[in-house]
Amino acid sequence: MTPLLAVTVLGDDRPGIVAETTALLAGLGGNLEDSTMTLLRGHFAMVLVVRVDASAGELEAALAPLASDGSLDVAVRAVAEGAAAAGGGTAYLLSVHGGDRPGIVSAVMAQVARVRGNVTDLTTRLSGELYVLLAELDLPAGADVEALRASLAAVSRELGVDASLRELDADVL
Repeated sequence: MTPLLAVTVLGDDRPGIVAETTALLAGLGGNLEDSTMTLLRGHFAMVLVVRVDASAGELEAALAPLASDGSLDVAVRAVAEGAAAAGGGTAYLLSVHGGDRPGIVSAVMAQVARVRGNVTDLTTRLSGELYVLLAELDLPAGADVEALRASLAAVSRELGVDASLRELDADVL
């Protein structure tokens, strides 16, 4: 079977990074199976999962032109096939808003971990003094959602932030 590889590209943002990266992958016959990209305080961050007939070392060498000026770091590693089949629980959206302070993500996510919830997507932003956290969660069947809401409310009071947890509609593709 053709290997499944994860590619991370991090560094200084500039126009064309996505186009250049995907052109190199397409040139190798790579098929993008999953991807995410964002700017973190103006720094480019992208993770791709690609199926390509190459080893991690061969793909990293093929992507080396992206990093030749030193503005980007590119890394490639093999990923397991079974890792793509995560989930199976119920999807929830956790949102947290409030004044910025260290430890918000840690304290909130500890509550999620206690019910064996899995974070499937996480975004945080600092807008002035307002800290915003949005997390998509996969809560396992049988998770006590009301107990989680209560523990999130308690932690939120301690942190001086507001938190809400709501069930998401199932993805429709």
